[in-house]
Amino acid sequence: MWLHRVKQVLGDDLDITWKNFSLEQINSKEGGDWKVWEQKGLHEARALLASVAGEAAKRQGDEAFDKFHLALLTARHAGDRAPLNEDDPIIKIAEESGLDVAQFKKDLEDPALLEIVAKDHEEAVGTHGAFGTPTFIFENGQSSYIKTFIPPEEESLEAFEHFIGLMSKRSYIGEVKRPQPPWPKGAV
Repeated sequence: MWLHRVKQVLGDDLDITWKNFSLEQINSKEGGDWKVWEQKGLHEARALLASVAGEAAKRQGDEAFDKFHLALLTARHAGDRAPLNEDDPIIKIAEESGLDVAQFKKDLEDPALLEIVAKDHEEAVGTHGAFGTPTFIFENGQSSYIKTFIPPEEESLEAFEHFIGLMSKRSYIGEVKRPQPPWPKGAV
């Protein structure tokens, strides 16, 4: 949603590669060997189905994925808090995004997609130190998490440029944090 607005302005000058990250896994109290993708089914876990659905959408091309991903984010964060572990809402989003739904449903059953989700998560944690979303990984390998509300539309690009300018090249900045309170007083 925020990055979609930025991408509309920057076009091909902004290359976004979306990867999977499991908040359920990172926040698990089960211990180091427990993996949500090994212990829970797609419908029992909070968001594994949505991650696999994203990978299924990627198989239909970048444009198809972008439409599906934006629609899923919108349904979850700007809509009715669409569930991320139920077939019907996700299939409806696939239909509305113009995906080949028969192929999409078939791909949802492919265990290779769950392996991609697991691999993405392990790389995010092991290589980049990710602990939350969104975590940005920059071309130079630096990574940065940002906790934010969606900026106002007219500030989307400027907020992104300031974030990138501050965090992408300055490895000496470890954390920027607003004291509690006032966050989020006045933020929305």
